[in-house]
Amino acid sequence: MSTLAPSNVPVVDIDPFSTEFLTDPYAAHQQMREAGPVVYLPKYEIYAMARHAEVHAVLGDWETFISSAGVGLANFRKETPFRPQSLILEADPPQHTKSRTVLSRVLSPKSVMALRTSFQAEAVALAERLLARCEIDAVKEIGEAYPLKVFPDAVGLTSDGRENLLAYGDMIFNAFGPRNELFANAVKRVGPTTQWIMANCQRAALRPGGLGDQIYQAVDSGELTEDEAPMLVRSFLSAGVDTTVNGIGNALYCLAQFPEQWAKLHANPALARPAFEEALRYESAVQTFFRTSSRDAEVGGVQITEGCKVLTFLGAANRDPCQWPNADVFDIERRPSGHMAFGSGIHGCVGQMVARLEGELVLGELAKRFKRIEITAPPTRRLNNTLRALGSLPLRLIPA
Repeated sequence: MSTLAPSNVPVVDIDPFSTEFLTDPYAAHQQMREAGPVVYLPKYEIYAMARHAEVHAVLGDWETFISSAGVGLANFRKETPFRPQSLILEADPPQHTKSRTVLSRVLSPKSVMALRTSFQAEAVALAERLLARCEIDAVKEIGEAYPLKVFPDAVGLTSDGRENLLAYGDMIFNAFGPRNELFANAVKRVGPTTQWIMANCQRAALRPGGLGDQIYQAVDSGELTEDEAPMLVRSFLSAGVDTTVNGIGNALYCLAQFPEQWAKLHANPALARPAFEEALRYESAVQTFFRTSSRDAEVGGVQITEGCKVLTFLGAANRDPCQWPNADVFDIERRPSGHMAFGSGIHGCVGQMVARLEGELVLGELAKRFKRIEITAPPTRRLNNTLRALGSLPLRLIPA
């Protein structure tokens, strides 16, 4: 146990970045929730919250629990970021407000609605192609294939080299944890990838009229500088693909594990949106985010001093039985309003409506065409310090 462990908070001796935890975190989530509203993790000398109420409170108080010192374990007040900080995820007002205003306009409800026709056409085409297949790897052939087509198309990216988006996202989300083996391996794979990402964030590389080009239009209007625009496009590419890939993969895994839920969806494909929402709650693609206390504060009766790292367990909050009855049951007829899968507060995911659109459309089109989906071999995990991800999901698709 750390000699710095405070006396007024339960100590839970777990490593949330260990292979065992990342493979199956749910027993540890329950242990933390039952220990108290705030716990202390001695391995990293950090405070943590696993209950919905406290996670929501911390994420909602951006002035006390800031993002500009990093949303990972590293404290940018004490060490230099390994890459330039995100102008949206790792920023507080006024920089965050400036960036968010532009991105919120680019991803407005009207803009997202305009994407629906092309996104649905691609979902139909994918589902129709799969009718000719008996067995697939749903991670590769649905979870990755669909988001890597529709979202980069919307941003205005070239069709060449899009696989770089997966490696880059894996590295970014691993970087929010400690400098462990997962991070080291991700960095090894990402050298040329980073060059591809930054080259494709430039205005000349983006299709006119796409979401990326619309960010550059904010430079023309004086809202952003020339240096800020590619950084915001980078934020699109680092956060807008991997999370959706995992969200769709996790949703298919849940629906395959619980065939009675797939039967409900097949009988009523209009349940596709709530099915995706329930999967986001039940198997949250983004499991954790850090904040840093900017001043002395009290959470759940625990005093947290200025400059402390605080870890919010989004995945644990999403299975808090105080928030949802039968929280460990996957039920697509549940209305999981208030889940934390996209974060909360001013830093809630700015692109969440695009992710929801993708999940709804692909699940809906699959449900119309297949009466059952069956797991044919044990799925594999792709461990990541922040994400809950599958490496493979062998499925048999049985047409209606």
